[in-house]
Amino acid sequence: MGDSNQMIFIVDDDQDIRTSLTRALTQRGFEVEAFASGREFLAAYDGEQAACLVLDHGMPGMSGLELQALLNGQGSPLAVVFITGHGGVPESVQAMKAGAVDFLEKPFRQSVLIERIETALEIASAKRCALEMRRALQARFNRLTAREEEIVKRMLANPAEVSSKEIANSLGISPRTVDHHRARILEKLEIRSLVELVDLVSKLRGDSASAPL
Repeated sequence: MGDSNQMIFIVDDDQDIRTSLTRALTQRGFEVEAFASGREFLAAYDGEQAACLVLDHGMPGMSGLELQALLNGQGSPLAVVFITGHGGVPESVQAMKAGAVDFLEKPFRQSVLIERIETALEIASAKRCALEMRRALQARFNRLTAREEEIVKRMLANPAEVSSKEIANSLGISPRTVDHHRARILEKLEIRSLVELVDLVSKLRGDSASAPL
């Protein structure tokens, strides 16, 4: 698959639609790859590339909404523009709630699709940057030992009141040992204070409370 920031993936079981959209978008300078089904697309997509996915809603087998849900679950940096010949209000609402840029009914004006694609490419780029930032932050946390990670969790449980003495009592170790661990934690995470630690974990978790730490 291409590496262009103008990458568009088309997934539609209608060959005429795939051909016409591929031709039109390529002529406008986009890099385009088209697939006849969600399964075909998943077999080729590496899960990493930021791009716009122009996705048909009503396909046999895996529907567009099912593919969108799967990609969301994988944390894909794609931004989706739905196109459909027979989608209803419930489907469009579901798609938009799941993060779709738009839900366009066929036939649609090419200019409208281009506008939505350009928006989608900007969103995909931002998603990719956020993904890379979270990975870089997680790499810092991966430096921690099991004991250091345990102390971090206790520090985060009640940042306003936690002390080395309280942590030491709960873990059955000396406050001096806790102080040593805390210094190492700040060093490994490349931060200088508990406030920065809280901010770092917030960025790492993003919208997911179940993220590491």
